Amino acid sequence: MTTLIRGGRLIDGTGAPAVDADVLLDDDEIVAVGPGLDDSSADDGSVDVIDASGLTVMPGLIDAHVHCTFDDVASNDELFHHRSAATAALVAGFNVQKMLRAGVTSVMDPDTIFEIGPALRDAVDAGVVEGPRIATGVSALLTSVGGTAGRMIPDQGGAGYAQVVTTTAEMVAETRRHIKHGADWIKIHATGSIPRHRGELLVWTADELRAVCETAHALDTPVAAHCRSAESTRVAAEAGVDLILHASFMDDTALEAVVEHGASLCPTFTFLANLADHGHLVGAGVGMKDIFRGEIEATGEMMRRAHDAGVPLLTGSESGFALTPYGHWHAREIELFVEVLGLSPLEAIRCATERGGIAMRMPGEVGVIRVGARADLLVVDGMPDRDVSVLSDRSRFRHVISRGTPVDLERPWPERESIHGERVSVWASEVLTRERTIGAES
Repeated sequence: MTTLIRGGRLIDGTGAPAVDADVLLDDDEIVAVGPGLDDSSADDGSVDVIDASGLTVMPGLIDAHVHCTFDDVASNDELFHHRSAATAALVAGFNVQKMLRAGVTSVMDPDTIFEIGPALRDAVDAGVVEGPRIATGVSALLTSVGGTAGRMIPDQGGAGYAQVVTTTAEMVAETRRHIKHGADWIKIHATGSIPRHRGELLVWTADELRAVCETAHALDTPVAAHCRSAESTRVAAEAGVDLILHASFMDDTALEAVVEHGASLCPTFTFLANLADHGHLVGAGVGMKDIFRGEIEATGEMMRRAHDAGVPLLTGSESGFALTPYGHWHAREIELFVEVLGLSPLEAIRCATERGGIAMRMPGEVGVIRVGARADLLVVDGMPDRDVSVLSDRSRFRHVISRGTPVDLERPWPERESIHGERVSVWASEVLTRERTIGAES
C-alpha cells in the first residue's frame, strides 16, 4: 500500500517545531517527507491520498510500560488465581486492539503472565491479532523475598508474571531461558514490599543484579528493572540495568549513577495519578491522594533534573490494571510530564515517540517521521504541540496508521462480557457486624 498524507502540520517526534509537510508511505516505510509531494499516480488508484488539511500529523504513540496480559485486573488475587493460560492469551489478543485504536502503535511489556508475551508479539506481527508493535519480556525475575504481591509470590518456582530465582546460578539460567524463548527484554523486580517495612526495599544484591545484566548483555538483550527507592535506582544503574521503571524517590547519588552508566528512565506516573485523582470513583482506598501525589511530586523534581542532564525519559501508563484500563490512559503520562516535570508539549511528545524507540529496541526506526522510518502515524484534529490533552481524546484521531495500514476507527469500541471465574467475587464490601444492623432500616 502506498499512501500520501497531504497538507498537514507535521510533528516529527524529535522535539522540533511543527512544519507544513506531506508524508509518503510505501507499505511499512516512510519514503518521502516534505512540502508538495507528487501524487500524480493517484489517478490510477495506486496511491491512497489522505487529506490532512487543518490537522496534525505525528508519529504513533509509544507506551513504554504496559502489561498486555493482565486484563485490567483489580487485585493481585485476580492476577494470580483466576486465569488459565489459554484464557489469558485469548483475552490479551482482544485487549491489544484497544491500545492501537487509542493511537498507541508500539508498546513495551516487561513481564507477562504464563510467559505468553513472545507468542502474543509474534501473533500481532503475523497478522493473526490486530495490535501495536510489541517488545516484550517473558516473566519478571524476583528473589524469594518477592515483589509487591506479598505471599502470593511463591518461595521458589513461578506464578503469574513471577519467576523466583534463589541463587546466582538460577538467575543466569533463567535469563538465558527467557532469551531462548523470545524475550526482547529481561525484567528484574528489584524492590519488594516486606511486612512492617514502610515502602519498597531493594531485595537483590548488587552482584546478583550484575550477573543478570552481564548475562543478558552478552546475548544482546537489554534489562529493565522495577525500582521504587533511591537505593535501588542507584544500584540498578551501577549494575548495568538499561531501563529503570519508576525510579521513585531518586536522589542525587542515584541520578549521578543513572547519568554515569547511561540508563534510561520510565517513571510511570499515570497509575499513581489515577489512584490519587480518581480512585474514589471506583472504590479505591480512602486517603490515597496525598500519598501518591506526594510520590509523584518528589520523583518529578528529580526526573526534571535527569531530563536536563540528558537522560532519556520514556512515557509509560502501566495499562493492564483496573485503574489504568487499556485504551483509556496511554496519553496521560504526556500530560503529567508537562504538568509535573515542566516539559514543553513538544518535549513531552518526544518522550512518547522518539524516546520510546529505546523501549522498542528500534531507535530512529519508530517514533519519528523521517525517510526510512517505519510507517506508524497519527492524524489528529488539534495541535498537541500546544495542548497535549488532545492526545487523550480518541475522538480527535482522524487516522491511525500502523505498519503503513490504516486502522478502522469507525467500528464499535471492543466490548465483551465477563468470563466465568475471571473476576474476584466478594460476599460484601464491608463486614456485617451486629452493631451495624441496630437501628438500620430493613
